[in-house]
Amino acid sequence: MSFYHYRKLYKCYGCFIYSMEKTENKQVHVCPECGSHKLIRDYSRAEVTCDECGLVISEDIIDTGPEWRAFDHEQGEKRGRVGAPMTYTIHDKGLSTMIDWKNKDIHGRDISAGRRAQIYRMRKWHKRIKVADAKDRNLAFALTELDRLSSHLHLPRNIREGAAMVYRKAVDKRLIRGRSIESVTSACIYIACREYKVPRTLDEIVEHSRVDKKEIGRSYRFITRELEIKLYPTSPVDYIPRFATELGLSGKVQRKAQDILEGAIKVGLTSGRGPTGVCAAAIYLAAIMEGERRTQKAVSEVAKVTEVTVRNRYKEIIEKLGIDVKI
Repeated sequence: MSFYHYRKLYKCYGCFIYSMEKTENKQVHVCPECGSHKLIRDYSRAEVTCDECGLVISEDIIDTGPEWRAFDHEQGEKRGRVGAPMTYTIHDKGLSTMIDWKNKDIHGRDISAGRRAQIYRMRKWHKRIKVADAKDRNLAFALTELDRLSSHLHLPRNIREGAAMVYRKAVDKRLIRGRSIESVTSACIYIACREYKVPRTLDEIVEHSRVDKKEIGRSYRFITRELEIKLYPTSPVDYIPRFATELGLSGKVQRKAQDILEGAIKVGLTSGRGPTGVCAAAIYLAAIMEGERRTQKAVSEVAKVTEVTVRNRYKEIIEKLGIDVKI
């Protein structure tokens, strides 16, 4: 329904001229009567009214929001209005249908033998149709491998989506030919971890991958060069929360380790050294200083470096930063 409001009154030669303005389908931000910005959108009455003068500016407005409430972000993500959200971690982006593997009808009753054979054929052809060409077959296998690796590494959802996006770009540019799918998926996960600053070393990825470190490194360098992905060196500070959590250390120790590492970065101690080794040494020193001592062996096992590396790094930090601590 169209709605007109009183806009302005003009006086011209003893006559009154009313200027009317149509406000249907317009986003009004100022009251045309008093110029107030305090507008109230009342969805129960489907009206926009002015809080100062009470003028009804628009009526029959549509509430485009959801019809349910969500109390946190995760609950809001799960409560979709049109089915599952689109995802890049599935070869068809999760937009296709799926026939359930259970041989039961909608009421939970068992399906007859004749009907079961028909549904079996439907499942078979449905699976074939979903994977139509070579690209889909490649993506279906690669994204399954990507999901497996991500689960072993306990990576969050955004890392999986980012890795899937990198892999899809590599497929579109035909960078996969001549390389194993496992090495490329591992390289994509490593790239996504570096981009989102979720520290995972190449050794950790190799531990759960089916290919060796050299092949993954070769694929990683090739993809970053061809896709022009610029990645900054990993900072030792990024490893603090994960290592400290695995060692059962408090937030006080984490803050102290961060202060030590910031001082080490300023004097150039982290340059040319492995970030995990420097981080392990800083956590070892911080734990001693805060009275939560951990052995060098425990710290080195968590950081996946040798005890010799931890000793060398913490000695360098003590010497350069002038830290007085009793080991």
